[in-house]
Amino acid sequence: MAGVVLDEAWGSALAFAAHSQPVELNLRTWLRWALWLVVGFAVVFPGIVAYMVWLERKVAARFQDRIGPNRVGPLGLLQPIADAIKLITKENTVPRSADRIVHVLAPILVLTSAFLVMAVVPFAVGLVPVDLPSGLVYLIAVSSLTPLGIFLAGWSSRNKYSLLGAMRAVAQLVSYEAPQVLATIPVALWAGSLSLVTIFDRQLEFGWNVFSPPGLLAFAIFLIAGVAEVNRTPFDLPEAESEIIAGYHTEYSGMRFGLFFLAEYLSVFAVSCVTTVLFLGGGTPFPFLGFPVNLLGDSTASLILVNLILVTVFLLKVLFFVFVMFWIRATLPRMRVDRLMNFAWKYLVPLSLLNIFFAGVWYEMVIRPGRLTFGNWLWGTLVTGVLVVAAVYLIFLLNRKLAEAKPIGADWPSVATAAAELAR
Repeated sequence: MAGVVLDEAWGSALAFAAHSQPVELNLRTWLRWALWLVVGFAVVFPGIVAYMVWLERKVAARFQDRIGPNRVGPLGLLQPIADAIKLITKENTVPRSADRIVHVLAPILVLTSAFLVMAVVPFAVGLVPVDLPSGLVYLIAVSSLTPLGIFLAGWSSRNKYSLLGAMRAVAQLVSYEAPQVLATIPVALWAGSLSLVTIFDRQLEFGWNVFSPPGLLAFAIFLIAGVAEVNRTPFDLPEAESEIIAGYHTEYSGMRFGLFFLAEYLSVFAVSCVTTVLFLGGGTPFPFLGFPVNLLGDSTASLILVNLILVTVFLLKVLFFVFVMFWIRATLPRMRVDRLMNFAWKYLVPLSLLNIFFAGVWYEMVIRPGRLTFGNWLWGTLVTGVLVVAAVYLIFLLNRKLAEAKPIGADWPSVATAAAELAR
């Protein structure tokens, strides 16, 4: 099949870019954005978060041979509403010595960061709030607000456990932001753009990014770093209850604690959405085939039908990633803090840097020729596949040899030695 051109069937492929228009800051645009903000912030995303919590409780119950919520409403479906009412009606207490203004603003800042990520995610044709030419840079910028909000929450509480949890959270988030950002560079290189809409369009031409060795490695790194960024098990060190009570939100109660809770689950949903767009072709149902926009002809009914299919497929992919995160939480224990940091800097960061080189090789062999054929896809997969496997093996082997040569704590002084030094 070498030399068979795969893009002949893509003449009627769906292209988001063809439907994007330059943004004009007029009254209609402001009203549309305000509607997105009100509906999303007050209705859609709180509802998604509420039933993500219900789904996680059900999934965890099945893993642990339990039933889960089943009392409030059929199948426990009204339990999230009861929990929301309880959080809203609970008293908000603030420590006497806390900085009250910062204490209130910190959870709002964390929630705003999680909410703003959704502003550039293309769900379907025309269903993208803002198509920024630099959408990836925007995502990096708004997601960096989360460490700031978490640190302010711990610092303003005037509690040593809260401050310790906040410092651990900031160290973790900053560490895992590095491989997460580096994992997006191959995607931007292949698309030739930082716009999420353009990245989607390029996957229509050359297949989903995950179906290439550099794309698969970038996908794995991005997903692992995403789990760490949203403080999910096994990376939930900032909320290690057995060590530092509840971490940075120890002194929060009522709906202020609920905002942190809402931000965490909304971040899980946002990371799943961004991963779907960057690596799994958004809402397209097939990896190497175009999706016709005129199923019923050039009409509004055809556009609505296409959007229904795209949104349904998109949400199914997102649900799969959400389920994987729930599965990981029910399966893996919490990592030790030194191993967590070592994994970021000694494994993920070197692999991310090497993967940029592998992505350049893939670009020259598969994308630069201008069209995808079975031949160049096969040769690109073989060459970059060998490079990726060799890099993963060497990085893990090198770190294992270093750990065996010098075990952790081998150069630390013993308790007796430290006591003698202090006595002097």
